[in-house]
Amino acid sequence: MNHPNAPAENSGGDNPLAAALTTAAMTAEVPAAPLRPHAEADPHGKRLALLAFTALGVVYGDIGTSPLYAVQDAFKPVYGLAADPGRVYGLLSLIVWSLVLIVSVKYVGFILRADNKGEGGVYALLALILRSERKSGRGGRTALIMLGLFGGAFLYGDGIITPAISVVGAMEGLKVLNPAFEHLVVPVTFVIIATLFYFQYHGTARIGGLFGWIMLAWFSSIAVLGIRGILMHPEIFAAINPLYAVQFFTNDPVKSFVVLGAVVLVVTGGEALYADMGHFGRKPIRLAWIALVLPALLLNYFGQGALILANPAAAENPFYLLVPSWWLVPQIVIATLAAIVASQALISGAFSLTQQAVQLGYSPRVTIVHTSKEEAGQIYIPEINIALAIGTLALVVMAGSVEELGQMYGVAVTGTMVITNLLFVSVARERFGWSRGKCLAFLSGFMILDVTFFAANLLKVPTGGWVPLAIATAVFALMTTWKRGRELLRQFMTRNSLPIEDFVQSLKTSKVVRVPGTAIFMTSESEGTPVVLLHHLKHNKVLHQQVILLSIVSREVPEVPSTDRIRLESLSEGVHRVRALYGFMEQPNVEDIRARLSEAGIRTKKMDTTYYLGREQLIATSNEGMVKWRKRLFAIMSRNARSATQYFSIPPNRVVELGAQIEF
Repeated sequence: MNHPNAPAENSGGDNPLAAALTTAAMTAEVPAAPLRPHAEADPHGKRLALLAFTALGVVYGDIGTSPLYAVQDAFKPVYGLAADPGRVYGLLSLIVWSLVLIVSVKYVGFILRADNKGEGGVYALLALILRSERKSGRGGRTALIMLGLFGGAFLYGDGIITPAISVVGAMEGLKVLNPAFEHLVVPVTFVIIATLFYFQYHGTARIGGLFGWIMLAWFSSIAVLGIRGILMHPEIFAAINPLYAVQFFTNDPVKSFVVLGAVVLVVTGGEALYADMGHFGRKPIRLAWIALVLPALLLNYFGQGALILANPAAAENPFYLLVPSWWLVPQIVIATLAAIVASQALISGAFSLTQQAVQLGYSPRVTIVHTSKEEAGQIYIPEINIALAIGTLALVVMAGSVEELGQMYGVAVTGTMVITNLLFVSVARERFGWSRGKCLAFLSGFMILDVTFFAANLLKVPTGGWVPLAIATAVFALMTTWKRGRELLRQFMTRNSLPIEDFVQSLKTSKVVRVPGTAIFMTSESEGTPVVLLHHLKHNKVLHQQVILLSIVSREVPEVPSTDRIRLESLSEGVHRVRALYGFMEQPNVEDIRARLSEAGIRTKKMDTTYYLGREQLIATSNEGMVKWRKRLFAIMSRNARSATQYFSIPPNRVVELGAQIEF
């Protein structure tokens, strides 16, 4: 019997009788998961341009659609910011230098360097820390791990709010088109987002190629609109001078600090630059940012500022009021498509994040559907899709406007930025050999910026900022409960196990009947005798001639080379211990493992192989090791985890499941 761990160290099973009723299930071969494409290390020429173009449709949707609502949000009544020249120049100066310092310098210049064999994102940093042997002691390492988990949890809040604010921002063009259409904003947004989530199971393989063209049209259009606005007041370029930002703060420290909650909206999506590095590599992402995205954003923000200088009333919706009337409908269409692309990027990111959490052992197994035969990164997780859809649609109905959604947005983004700084410095210290002075210089510079933004966004907590905090806290509690529960269950299994040497020795003298065929016992532990094997012998009194003890072990790397996949230890009496190693971006496949064993000399036949899985009924009886309510939560999560038969692609008609009741 084994415990219900994440696939990194776990197994469970389906009902074999139900599977046997379906002939197709009895005969169908299970295809291996598609190979994950690797980003090229140093692309050049046309290949570099193609990758940079493709990155537009994946990486820059979130930050690229910020002009729809960022400046508008800064001038909403709650901030009390007057649309006079001094404040317009100050606000634009803050926007310019936020984009330059936080995105261009920090993320593009520094953070992209910290990759885990090509992969980026907060969980890639966490995996690097899990692999490291820190000199700061166990307490410091644990604190960094907890921060990494909370950073990942923050991103789920982003995944709910970004689709809502992006699509609502695009739809608010209807009010500019005709004030009578205002009542259509929420219903149309609801339909668009619901449709987007409904079609997630199809994947984006067929239409993904259009995303780059959509975002190219978007950035081109906002750049042209920005130039149109700049021509009204070319002197707006003076806002490049950081002294305007300084004066903005010195003239009105309270209002300027509060308005940072709106300014941060221009850098949302900066984390996506890092998270999607594994798909494209740092060079194409940097090229797309420097050559197109940053110039287009700056031109549009300057154009909106110039428009407000010419007409202070335009602060109500400077983006769409910048659009000439004859181009308004096409621009609404382009904005809506860009908002859908931005939403898709966050949704896909949540799927990828969940897969990594499962493989790292911080989440129960979930249903992972590969929607593309060529790219392993194209996945769909129905459980996450439903949760995101419910949360996003609820926010659209409850908020109903960019102003209200803006009150929720920012806390998760800035919280993740602060956490990324700390994790990056830890990795840079050990991996890049940074000195303490260099680490302190990095932190003293960027932490001041990010903590200031985070503090300003905490002011939103009473009026909506509590939403991403609540989501992150709930996700964090689930992940840590699952991890701790697994540890407790592993300790229980270890205490009730038998040294494998003693078991093999007992086979030499026992009269256990050996029957033809192969038995594969799935076990979360790579040492000792699996409890499910002991239960099998106790109840069935027989043992197959060939016995394989299979452990699927996760490594803190994105992928394990094919040549290192299998670790085989052949014991006597026909018993073999097999450890199959997988990275946190890979999905295990037991049938693929069985095929690889034949290459190592362990011959098996599919129809003569039986898989033995364990399933436990967990009963919380004490507060020892973990408080009782968390034990109950762990038991619920265990019962609802996806079956190992499906997750590991085990032929369902070849499964035998043994259950047990465990008090812990």
